[in-house]
Amino acid sequence: MIEAVIWDFGGVLTTSPFEAFARYEKERGLPVDIIRRTNAANHFENAWAKFERAEVDLATFDKLFAAESLALGAEVRGRDVVPLLSGDPRPEMVEALRRVKQHFKTGCITNNLPANAMGSSGGRALYVAETMALFDYVIESAKIGLRKPDPRIYQMMVEALGVDPKKCVYLDDLGVNLKPAREMGMTTIKVIDAPQAIRDLQAATGLELGDLIRA
Repeated sequence: MIEAVIWDFGGVLTTSPFEAFARYEKERGLPVDIIRRTNAANHFENAWAKFERAEVDLATFDKLFAAESLALGAEVRGRDVVPLLSGDPRPEMVEALRRVKQHFKTGCITNNLPANAMGSSGGRALYVAETMALFDYVIESAKIGLRKPDPRIYQMMVEALGVDPKKCVYLDDLGVNLKPAREMGMTTIKVIDAPQAIRDLQAATGLELGDLIRA
């Protein structure tokens, strides 16, 4: 019996930034996946991890990311990567969240950046604010100094919601972030695209969500 559905934000309720990374690399003739590979290398303590835990400022992140990417084959400035993170809204996923909220507790665990790092971008800022208001509880890495896939962040969420992890569904677009949730007993959904995620969410919760899948 499901009691709660817990969501990642970027790559779940918005499109994946990986698409923007790929465009950026192609336009500049950079090695394929250099940004993702830099993010993944030493992923607990690299520049990305430190920035999402608000341990370094934007200027320091810029330099650290440049050095780390150069070591993997090509220099990419951290400042240039940050604007690629926004993603486009997935309104059908937000509608799924609204319906889920009518039946289950809802939480969001997001690895994000310090608030002043990305600035405000009008409509997107409103979309984020309106979506975040749908959650019973939100955990942001940059506010607590802890980020996924640290198991403690998932434990914080189930304690805040007052639920058994074995009665939770967790959605994320990264396998590395799903693993700790699965090890706690959560039902996990790896989000590849919105139609697949909605189908899997319908199967996990028993809610009727099929009309949200675009033809």
